[in-house]
Amino acid sequence: MINSGKLAGRTLFITGASRGIGKEIALKAARDGANIVVAAKTAEPHPKLPGTIYSAAEEIEKAGGRAHPCIVDVRDEVQVRTAIQEAVAKFGGIDIVVNNASAISLTNTPNTDMKRYDLMHNINTRGTFLVSKECLPYLKKSNHAHILNISPPLSMLPKWFGPHVAYTMAKYGMSMCVLGMAEEFKNDGIAVNALWPRTAILTAAIEMLTGSESAQWSRKPEIMADAAYAILSREPKQFTGQFFVDDEVLEAAGIKDLKPYACVPENADNLMVDFFVEAKGATTETLAATAGASTPTAGSDSGKIPQLFQKIESLLSTEIVSKTQAVFQFNISGAEQGTWYLDLKNGSGSCGSGTPPATPDATLTMNSTNFFDMFSGKLKAAPAYMTGKLKISGDFQKALKLEKLMKALKSKL
Repeated sequence: MINSGKLAGRTLFITGASRGIGKEIALKAARDGANIVVAAKTAEPHPKLPGTIYSAAEEIEKAGGRAHPCIVDVRDEVQVRTAIQEAVAKFGGIDIVVNNASAISLTNTPNTDMKRYDLMHNINTRGTFLVSKECLPYLKKSNHAHILNISPPLSMLPKWFGPHVAYTMAKYGMSMCVLGMAEEFKNDGIAVNALWPRTAILTAAIEMLTGSESAQWSRKPEIMADAAYAILSREPKQFTGQFFVDDEVLEAAGIKDLKPYACVPENADNLMVDFFVEAKGATTETLAATAGASTPTAGSDSGKIPQLFQKIESLLSTEIVSKTQAVFQFNISGAEQGTWYLDLKNGSGSCGSGTPPATPDATLTMNSTNFFDMFSGKLKAAPAYMTGKLKISGDFQKALKLEKLMKALKSKL
């Protein structure tokens, strides 16, 4: 996406702009000569996460924009109002709001503590509402007013809710702001839209969720920045209330080759689909299958899972146990319906049918075909989870340790 200069002199208020997608959107607009308010919490370097509001501001100015870093926790009304007042004093107004700040916890109901629940809803839904509300008087004065929420299309399919209802509600709250505010502000000439990625985007958040190998099946944040730029460059009165997906925006803009956006270009056709969207070109039959409406019937997989566990048992060792330190329970549906366990926490390890002898750290639910494909290396655990083929309850990080275990055992199974 080549910069057109359409955002030159425009002022963007971007939450969570110190790193990741927010920063990339800021840098893209900065190349037009835009003014960027970097509204984020990170003022001091984080031990695990890159970037601060000050380092982001420095990059923005090197890219050709003007930057104003502000310490902003979107849960704090005073900090939000102060940052907006400073932005108006420095740049003369606000033309564009990008609600990017977000919190995530992929936990089921029993494993979602209320502190984490409140954090997600206060940052995602309440923060988006607050920032949009406080910027509204200045957006009404702009002749190029946009609100863009980094949030998913609204879909009532149960599969988007079941594994992590608290997180889904918080993200959908941002999308409901789009639906409501687009209707509310349509006579004010303010476009209110949402943008969401088709695939996993390589950010600090996805690396924490899926591990250091996440680049293998992710796209670069630049695809979201280019898609956001295409949306924000349009005349706001021409469209509002839309739920955009990044690759569709770019294809509509004439960009057909998306391979350069893949972190590993040779994996461009084997990327992990993100939450809340289907794989590109998914058919009606595919959607029905992934919605959890049917159960696979018995077939050629009969007997594979017992044989698989026999092989795994022969390979267990105290070394594997010391590296993994987790007990797994597998609830299998379909051709080989049943419960299995893998204890990689006690002694030299054990596995077999039934519930584990110790309390499981993570419980994984899937059909027998996907289970066998996962252990034989045909299906990765993280993409399986992201596409709804695998449900996880308990300790998410320990569940994803299976990825490394399967990689180590793959040649021996």
